[in-house]
Amino acid sequence: MPEGAWQQTLELPFTAPFDWSIFLGFYRLRAIPGVEAVVGECFRRALRIDDQTVVINLSPGPGDYLRLDIDQALGDGSCARLVDNVNAAFDLHTDPRPITRHLQQSAKLAAAVQSRPGIRVPGVIDPFEQGIRAILGQQISVVAAVRLARRMCERWGERFASPADPTLEYCFPIPERLATADIAELGMPRSRARTINSFASAWLSTPDLLARGGSLDAAIERLCALPGIGPWSAHYIAMRALRHGDAFPGSDIGILRALTPRGGTRPSARAALVIAEAWRPWRAYAAQYLWLMET
Repeated sequence: MPEGAWQQTLELPFTAPFDWSIFLGFYRLRAIPGVEAVVGECFRRALRIDDQTVVINLSPGPGDYLRLDIDQALGDGSCARLVDNVNAAFDLHTDPRPITRHLQQSAKLAAAVQSRPGIRVPGVIDPFEQGIRAILGQQISVVAAVRLARRMCERWGERFASPADPTLEYCFPIPERLATADIAELGMPRSRARTINSFASAWLSTPDLLARGGSLDAAIERLCALPGIGPWSAHYIAMRALRHGDAFPGSDIGILRALTPRGGTRPSARAALVIAEAWRPWRAYAAQYLWLMET
């Protein structure tokens, strides 16, 4: 890393325990080449914040905080917005202790909770990007979704260069470009391409589309009203972008596999929701443990 590449450094506190390895594993699998990367114990990515394109680097500090390095100085307003989104993406404002006490009462989750306390729910720093990536991931593998996201960034993303990390060369496309783009040319069903166009248009016409706060039920209803967004996508977006701790994509195949008894029959999505009632109001964290158990 070139000396002096980082122009601004901030410390973002959290309540311990905090399992940083969960984030590294999550982002390593989902990193869009040229946009983001896991480098050693650091997560690095390019993004737009207001009218600036920046590269940020996140790493665990020696204390109970994440270190946020930025490759250029930001104004107070832009810096505050970036910090707010980073806090949300890395779930830094959550106190894991009541979640641990609640979920470890579950026979299904107790061993996993005991072995990995401090699990958070990873998100994406840009809420709009999280919505688009949820749509890209509908009914395909994570690897295939990342491949599509890479093509999307190459075709409609902003290209730039930063001395902080020359391997990062794109920002995720802005809503204005995706609202009218011919997304199907990436090699996906036209119905899904139209969903991306519709989501980008909804974002532009409804600035608070993914505003955090409010009830989970209202968020799910609002998202499911959009063309091509069903309960899985809505709960996934609510979990990772809106930070609803009780969101639960019960039809997710990984969750259903984790809930399948040894030698037994895989439960239905409806049955998964019945099982998950015992985990309220922390079903999103239960889902995170289930995904870990399934891998």
